[in-house]
Amino acid sequence: MESGIRPAFFCSGRKRGCQILTGKETRLLEALEPTAREKGIEIVSIEIVGSRKAPTIRVFIDTPDGVSFDALASAQSWINEIMDAIDPFPGAYMLEVSSPGIDRPLRTPEHFQRFSGQEAQIVLRAPIDGRSKFTGMLKGFADGAVLLLVDGADEVTSINYDAIKRAHLKGSVDFHS
Repeated sequence: MESGIRPAFFCSGRKRGCQILTGKETRLLEALEPTAREKGIEIVSIEIVGSRKAPTIRVFIDTPDGVSFDALASAQSWINEIMDAIDPFPGAYMLEVSSPGIDRPLRTPEHFQRFSGQEAQIVLRAPIDGRSKFTGMLKGFADGAVLLLVDGADEVTSINYDAIKRAHLKGSVDFHS
């Protein structure tokens, strides 16, 4: 079988682009990013989980040198100050700040390019040909699409960025090294 690139998938219906984050998560990200940049921190992703009465805001951070306990404590402090100022939810909410972990979320085109060569899982907003979940080796990002070598196939599959609901690395640990 010859190696090549299949045509990109296109998502019908929603035309809001690849948010991967909800509207509220995007607004929180936009509020945090300027301070994060000043401090040399990347906001990898934000999740709002739990009930409406008691939501939890999860902020995943990274730095070029990784995430130390001190970096987490410092980030927790300034992120908490910003959250208090913008008051994202009426009433109480929990704030969790952590490293992205072994199954690092992939949110931006740059993330898909940077982690080329690593295994990832991508979930689509709507199924394409009856399939909404893809796992494979990232091969980068080009022309508005994530390139993925799916399930060990010889052909690279091109998945339109706008069709992606969420994506993350599939971490693995080698205990024999």
